[in-house]
Amino acid sequence: MNQRVAVVTGGIGGLGTEICRQLSRSGHRVVAADLGARKERIEAFLADTAADAIAFEPIDVADYDDCTSTFARIEASHGPVSVLVNAAGITRDTSLRRMSPQQWNDVLRVNLDSVFNTCKTVVDGMVERGYGRIVNLSSVNGQTGQFGQANYSAAKAGMHGFTMALAREVARKGVTVNSVSPGYCATALVMAVPADVRADIVSRIPVGRLGEPAEIARAVDFLCAEGSAYITGANIPVNGGYFMDF
Repeated sequence: MNQRVAVVTGGIGGLGTEICRQLSRSGHRVVAADLGARKERIEAFLADTAADAIAFEPIDVADYDDCTSTFARIEASHGPVSVLVNAAGITRDTSLRRMSPQQWNDVLRVNLDSVFNTCKTVVDGMVERGYGRIVNLSSVNGQTGQFGQANYSAAKAGMHGFTMALAREVARKGVTVNSVSPGYCATALVMAVPADVRADIVSRIPVGRLGEPAEIARAVDFLCAEGSAYITGANIPVNGGYFMDF
C-alpha cells in the first residue's frame, strides 16, 4: 500500500519536528512546511531528520494564495495529502492595553487564518477520496486564557471552535478533524522565558515538569492513525494536569 502523505505546517519548529518524526515512523510520507527564509535552520532540520526521509517545502501559512500553490506543488511531487497537521504559530505577548493592532493581527493571521488557508486547500480532496485526518495544534492557554496573551489565547480558542465546526461538516465523508492542546513544553520558545517565571509555571504543573515535544507528537500521531476514525471534533489536552488548576 502506498504511504499516505502527511503535511505538517510549522514543521521545523520544536513541536513540529517531533510530530514529523513520529508520523514518519508510523509509516507516513511526511512533508514539513515552514517559512523558507531560515536557510540554516532548514539545513539543520533536514540533517537532523535525514534518517526519517522527511521532505521540506517553504510556505507562508498566513497567505492563502501561497498555501494553495504550495499544496499543489506538494501533491505534484509527493501525492494527494491525506493528513494535515497545523502546528505553525507565533506569539506577540503583551497586555491588551499595550497591544498594537499589528501584534493582534500578526498572531491571528499566523495562528488562526492559517488553519482556514490550509484546511480549505486540502479538504475537498480528502472528501473526494473518502479519507482524511486533520489535527490542529491549539493550546492550554486557549482553554484557560493567559495574562498578556489576549491575541494568542483568542486564536487558539478559535482554532478549536473551527475544528468542531469542520468536523461536523465532514464527519460522514471519512475525514476526521481534531485538536491537541499542549501545555508548557521544553521548546526553544518556553526555554527563552526567564528562569524564575519558568520555575513558577513548573510549580503549578501537577506532574512537576515541562512536557517533552515527543509527548505531544504521540497524541497527534494517535489522532492521525487510520484506526482513530471514530474520534472527531475532539480536543486532547496534553499538559501534565496543568488544566486541573483552573
